[in-house]
Amino acid sequence: MIAYSKKILFLFYSFAIISIVGCKKDFSDDNYVAYFGGEVINPKNNYVLFMKDDEVIDTLYLNNKNQFFKQFDSLSPGMYTFKHEPEYQYVYFDKNDSLMVRINSVDFDESVVFCGRGDEKNNFLMELYLKNEDDKNKMFDLFDSPVNDFIKNIDSSFKTRKRFYEKKKENLKWNDDFDLYAKSMLDFHHFAKKEIYPMAHKMRTGENVTSQLPPNYYNHRGKIDFNNKLLTTYSPFVRYLTHMMSNVSFNALKEVDLEENVLELHLHKLNIADTLFKNEKIRNKIVNNIAFSYLLEDQDANKNAIFLERYNQLSSDKEKINEINKIGVSIQQLKKGNELPEIPLIDLNGKKISSKSILNKKSVVFFWTKNADSHMVSAHKKALDFMKKNPTYQYIAINMDDNQGEWKKILETHQFGNINEFRANDFEELKEKWVITKLHRVILLDENGKIDNGFVNLFDVKFEKLLH
Repeated sequence: MIAYSKKILFLFYSFAIISIVGCKKDFSDDNYVAYFGGEVINPKNNYVLFMKDDEVIDTLYLNNKNQFFKQFDSLSPGMYTFKHEPEYQYVYFDKNDSLMVRINSVDFDESVVFCGRGDEKNNFLMELYLKNEDDKNKMFDLFDSPVNDFIKNIDSSFKTRKRFYEKKKENLKWNDDFDLYAKSMLDFHHFAKKEIYPMAHKMRTGENVTSQLPPNYYNHRGKIDFNNKLLTTYSPFVRYLTHMMSNVSFNALKEVDLEENVLELHLHKLNIADTLFKNEKIRNKIVNNIAFSYLLEDQDANKNAIFLERYNQLSSDKEKINEINKIGVSIQQLKKGNELPEIPLIDLNGKKISSKSILNKKSVVFFWTKNADSHMVSAHKKALDFMKKNPTYQYIAINMDDNQGEWKKILETHQFGNINEFRANDFEELKEKWVITKLHRVILLDENGKIDNGFVNLFDVKFEKLLH
């Protein structure tokens, strides 16, 4: 009830501000005045970044009530991003829109609500985003399904969200410029699942289902403008392209043992990107993603040099090149036989402890977050199964969220048995030192607590063979 009352107060505050500023200036045909403001609950810092195409337009500082507000004298219609680090979301501005947003950093995406001129279409985007995220979290075990069952499931899910999209489009009557983003969010989530399935199924079950896919399975590719400049930094589009590139290479090199030829696979991806993407920004985005993926899968210094030489020929993004080189250095610290870099962890009593104090013997270390329920349950079940067969290992689950109370409540609800549960004290430090960029990542330690294999997938059909 208190939370609801606060939201109502925020809406009244927002409408009051919009009413005041809306009276100050006439919205004539030749001006592009727009307003953006809001409130941040439980702020993690004292500002919100307002961005377009990954470039910061303005830094909006919070006042003593954790509110921010900005008048833009000339704001072109289009898709923008607001970021309260490390989280971000999209906001679309039509001409002369006046938008207020409410954010709670503890539950960022679920808390975002817009009001003001232009709020309905932005609230629709948030609703669709959350529906997609919920669907994504339920997809994990579905990748084990036979082809027909998988297609039936994702087609049914797509039809449900498409009806939601069509109803809102009819009611709100938005323009084609906005529809590009709305339709992209709907379609590319669906298309991405189709691209992921053959690869994920092979990894999880050992079965290659490529020959079983119907002839029209990839028809969606023929409808996509791969060089659309308006979608360059739009995450549903970029995410789809990344998965598509992986799947194209997976199919092209199906006669090759991809686990033994990681370099060949990723060089193939780079070459496809060079051919397919003429837009420099899109090509940079994709080759950067390929580089991140490669560095996490192949820790051979000589092969890395070959890969990075080709990568440097294609990327013109100096900032990302430096970041990738930094990740390469961090990865080298995680080679077999090295000590795992020390990080602080939090135990169930809220006490801060050193990772070295617990990771000093044979260990299986895996990761989870409340934002991926399906993975959380599946990962713990897998770990419990391996624990029965390989009891000489200790099994360590590290939660990556920042709310101690929520973490403990989830564990009390699920009762995951004898798995040792800890929480990362600082996710950014965990991410940097242990290079955690994929949720299904596992780190194996030997009997001395040294790294046995720093880059394993808990759901790989061959995972158990790595335990000894």
